[in-house]
Amino acid sequence: MATTAAGVPPGRKTAESGCPPVPEGVRYVPRRPLIAVTSSRRRALVTMVLNRLALWRAGARTVRLFPGRERSLEDVHGIVVGGGDDIDVRLYDDALTLDTRIDPDRDALEIRVLRHAEARGLPVLGVCRGAQMLNVYRGGTLHTDVRRAYAGFPRHRTVLAKRWVTATADSLLRRLYGRERFKVNSLHSQAIDRPGRHVRIVARDEYGVTQGIELVPDSGAADAPGFAAIGVQWHPEFLILNRRQQGLFRWLVGQAKKQVGRPGKPVD
Repeated sequence: MATTAAGVPPGRKTAESGCPPVPEGVRYVPRRPLIAVTSSRRRALVTMVLNRLALWRAGARTVRLFPGRERSLEDVHGIVVGGGDDIDVRLYDDALTLDTRIDPDRDALEIRVLRHAEARGLPVLGVCRGAQMLNVYRGGTLHTDVRRAYAGFPRHRTVLAKRWVTATADSLLRRLYGRERFKVNSLHSQAIDRPGRHVRIVARDEYGVTQGIELVPDSGAADAPGFAAIGVQWHPEFLILNRRQQGLFRWLVGQAKKQVGRPGKPVD
């Protein structure tokens, strides 16, 4: 069946895309780009609602992806790899074992999503676990216990912006926030250890923990990423009233708008 540029059969509206019916022969180009947000099967209602709100305010539509609810990504213009359970340690270190809650099905889903993003050049925002997954996808490793790896790292977690982060001067993160130091929330038990291929560490907290990474496409470099990405160890969706924090979503949507109406490359 023929579809429109948004992946919608002519004359049909789909729940996933939210697109209005399209007359036969008319090419539909949506005003709002479509952002796919990955999540866990359960315990994801609050974060998903907040992500939807943040992305809608930034000018995008959303579709949720989780194991058992997968869909075509042909009409997707950007990706949020969301927070959730720890990543299976076997993805980056076969010698380690970890006694924690993992979700191998979600790990596999997100790797497929990132491969699609790289093949199509789609922008990606990684949030908490999502930042870690970006690093693992590029061949990096994680600290499985951040408190063991960094002396003095506090045990308490908070959705409030209580922890200072410092961004590097030449980073996109610094430009988006408009300042070198700013406060973030903290809900993570793992952290990025060795950065993956062409992964730049662009922000750390007061304990030295990596809090921000960036991937910049560069066709002149060997094995360079095929997509632009920002990964943050905190949860900007919980800081919905903080305009600087919402700049991450505005960046993603701005990049995604460039994909609207653009013909995609074949994906293996």
